[in-house]
Amino acid sequence: MDIAERVAEIVRIPSVNPLHAGPVSGDGAERELTDWLANHTEALGAQVIVDHVEDNRSNVYARFEGSSDRAVTIDVHLDTVGVEHMTDDPFDGRIEDGRVYGRGSVDTKATFAVVLQVLEELRAAGKRPIPTVNLVGTVSEEGGGLLGAARYRDWLLERGQRIEQIVVAEPTMCAPVHGHKGGIGLDVTVHGHAAHSSKPHLGANALSGAARVVVAIDDEQERLAALEATTPVGKGSVSVTELAGGLARNIIPDECTLYVGRRTAPGEDIDQVRAALCHLIENSAAPLTTTIESLYGDGSPGFYQDPSCSLVTVLAQLADTSPTTAEYGSNALKYGEVADQLVVFGPGSIDQAHQAVEWVDIGQLNRAVDIYRSWFSQ
Repeated sequence: MDIAERVAEIVRIPSVNPLHAGPVSGDGAERELTDWLANHTEALGAQVIVDHVEDNRSNVYARFEGSSDRAVTIDVHLDTVGVEHMTDDPFDGRIEDGRVYGRGSVDTKATFAVVLQVLEELRAAGKRPIPTVNLVGTVSEEGGGLLGAARYRDWLLERGQRIEQIVVAEPTMCAPVHGHKGGIGLDVTVHGHAAHSSKPHLGANALSGAARVVVAIDDEQERLAALEATTPVGKGSVSVTELAGGLARNIIPDECTLYVGRRTAPGEDIDQVRAALCHLIENSAAPLTTTIESLYGDGSPGFYQDPSCSLVTVLAQLADTSPTTAEYGSNALKYGEVADQLVVFGPGSIDQAHQAVEWVDIGQLNRAVDIYRSWFSQ
């Protein structure tokens, strides 16, 4: 089986994140792909652990013993975004015009296929990879707070284990990404008091309180934009991206909800940033009260790896490209505690991810196979 056919095989296994599920995708989530990966890697000689994350959702940890005392981990998220808006058959795995089509083809089932292809080649030749290879399949990257990556991190911490090098699979055009922003998400409810709109003085308008929050957030964004960036990843940012309130045109609204998203730059203290942001929201809404719910746990600090480290350097040399940074986030946000060296890397372009028609270039797949083949032989 060549690499394009292998990607197509995995694309044909639906694994849509439950938060994106619909009539086309069904509600199977990552279960079928979890089972396939566990069975397939075990048949290749791996030591396999299926680790429960939440109801009917599990990570897969497949360990392929190497011939040296070095170990590398490749994290690939099992889930994809939804397919209800796709104009193409999301699961046909069509191979056409030098591309493999289908949901997950580029984000990130391509890396599963690449790593398995190289490991199967080695096994067929009676060889082992030089480093021990931990192929990790994680759930819930495409929504829900990176639960799978957080669970794998905790699994390592529970056992007192660290990983020398972790590659987080994302489509980077085979360029090692050594940094990107983290984030905090806050669901905010501003509480007012309802009254007839003819007598607004008898009520407390929650929309007015929310409007003050929006203005304060815009002012905070201007402050952040004026700061100097400390890494190539750039500066932190903040914005209000959702707002809803009001029951009827003749009622002073007693409640208004809004979503505040804060992108964190590497080096920012996540606890301090969250506390300051909550303080800003509470003060700007006053005298009205607020309820603030932190989504996805406590948030994630930005990720930044020194580009001169050996992992970034080796992958850049093998790919004949330069290290870079990214605007999107990834599971790398959860691995700072357990990885000595960390990079985001994979075939294909992020521009093709999440699209109505998703595809990965076969030339990129072949390039990634060559890179992993060389890396596993060092």
